[in-house]
Amino acid sequence: MTTITTLDELDGQPHANVFPDAEPKTIRLTLDAGEEVPAHAHPDREIVLYLVDGRLELRLGDETHELSAGDVVRFDGDQDIAPRAVEETTALIVLASRTDD
Repeated sequence: MTTITTLDELDGQPHANVFPDAEPKTIRLTLDAGEEVPAHAHPDREIVLYLVDGRLELRLGDETHELSAGDVVRFDGDQDIAPRAVEETTALIVLASRTDD
């Protein structure tokens, strides 16, 4: 089965589930300038975040990373995660179940 959508067609702010009930979980995150998501974790998930547009400060545990449009970051969901938009921002986030290699 093939499913195609566009990020602009999705409902939901700041989170919109791109493919409901599908794995890996895929989310569109949209934040206004200065808006942030409180610290949280996604246990047992590997996460890939692609910054579609804007600028984002991404706090991962004790470190903060400055991201710009086009940046891609991969990280462990067990740590505290807190994104904050420096300017209006859209990101695509993929949360995959962790596999033991």
